[in-house]
This record gives sequence, structure tokens and C-alpha cells, in this order.
Amino acid sequence: MMYPPLAKVDYSKMGIIFSDTKVLWVSLLLNWIVGPILMFGLAVLFLHNYPHYMVGVILIGLARCIAMVIVWNDLASGNREYCAGLVALNSVFQVFLFSAYAWIFIYWLPQALGMHSYQIDISIRDISESVFIYLGIPFLAGFITRAVLVFLKGKTWFGEEFCSRIGYLTLIALLFTIIVMFSLKGEIILSIPLDVIKIAVPLVIYFGIMFLLGFFITKNLGADYSKATTSAFTAAGNNFELAIAVAISSFGLNSPEAFTGVVGPLVEVPALIILVNVALKLKHMFK
Repeated sequence: MMYPPLAKVDYSKMGIIFSDTKVLWVSLLLNWIVGPILMFGLAVLFLHNYPHYMVGVILIGLARCIAMVIVWNDLASGNREYCAGLVALNSVFQVFLFSAYAWIFIYWLPQALGMHSYQIDISIRDISESVFIYLGIPFLAGFITRAVLVFLKGKTWFGEEFCSRIGYLTLIALLFTIIVMFSLKGEIILSIPLDVIKIAVPLVIYFGIMFLLGFFITKNLGADYSKATTSAFTAAGNNFELAIAVAISSFGLNSPEAFTGVVGPLVEVPALIILVNVALKLKHMFK
């Protein structure tokens, strides 16, 4: 699912991406200040009577998106190079900040507000491993493929022939992922549907708010559609793989926190597909 979009990225343009410092800083502000605080607030507002689910939702908000955002961005015709640059930057921030954020938002802040708090034990090595598996491997595969085939066949052949042949793999892999997730967790979801709805409500609100903030703030700064779309999806998405891994290691495989992490992508996939269509419908605003 990640490989085709990353193979299409023109890595020679990556340096240009970081020249637009205003848009870059807005993206970082949304991802590392607004996003975690908003998710914390929504989790407390909707799930304060369900502390285990609340912690699971907070964990999701702390894990910034470094993988699936590339897929959503590609489907919505966002800027591939800008997306790759933001994802790489978020990956670095995630390695060094996630543990500190987990302590602040799950242990210190709830305790300061008089709520039940939890101690999260997650190392930089664990986070780095998640980043490498879900971003590093497909990134290396895409980069090497592009470099070798452009050298052997030329840029025109690569863009018109190879990329057109592998483009459908993303949609097939996405559909496969959806089917697998629902088939593996369908029984649990059907057994406690109200709990799924309780978890889904703050997540859906979060996706919508972060998408709109990223899209319109970036647009108002003078960015074109492709950058506004990339900024929106980078802000709205989350790294559920990392959130699930942390929940399992800290609370156990069958814990409510881990269940919340599993519900997360089941909510995100349809929600972000809807937002892909919203982005495409808003494209006329840039003409």
C-alpha cells in the first residue's frame, strides 16, 4: 500500500519543500501541539467515565501519522514530495518526543486534573522500530526502485509506464486491509457495538477538525491545492500501528486500551476516505 506512492516521489525536489517555512511551521504546530491537545480534550470530554478507552484514544492522538497519510495524500492528488518531507520530519519528532508526550498526557496531566493516571513504559528503540517497519522499509523500496529504473529506462518511461502499472496496487492493498481488519475484529465489534461508537465519536470529530484546520490555514497562507491537501491529511492522520503496539506492551493484548487502538483504524479508514472526497470537491477553490 505504501510502496507505489513512495516510488512516485521525486526525491530530487525534497530540498524545495522546506523552503516554505510558514507552511512547514503550521504543519508542525498542528501535529505536535494542536493535535495531541485536541485529542486529549476530546478523550476527556467523551470518555472520562471510561478511563481505559480514554487512555487508548489519547495514545492515538500522540502517535502522529507517518504511513497512511501518504496513501490518502496520493488519492487526493496532494503534493507527493511535500508529503514525503513532512512524514520524514514527523518520524524524527516521533522518535524523540513520543515517550515524553506519553508521560505528559497520560500520567502527569490527568493527575494534575485529579483524574486517574497511568505510567507508560516505551523506549526510543521501540518507537524507532515502528517507524522503520511502517515507513523506512517502503521508503527504501520506493527510493531504490525510482533511482534504478530512472537510471536504466529514463524519467519519462518511469513516470508513464512503471508508475501507471503499479498505481492500482495502493487501492487493492487498501481494500485488502479494510477487509482483513473488519473480518478479524468483526465478532468483537458486534459484541460491544456501543463501546465502538463511544470510541468512534471523538475520533471522527478529531479527524474532521484537524483536516479542516490543516486545509484552510495552509490555503490562507497562500499554498496551492496540493500543499493544502497534504497539510490537511498530515494533520488528521495518526500512526495506529505505534498506538496499538504501545497499548499492548503497556496494558496487555486483551486490554481495553489495545481494543481502542484496534478500533482506531477501523474508524480512520472510512473517515479519511470521505475526507479524500471532501478535498477533491474543495479543489475548485484554488482555481
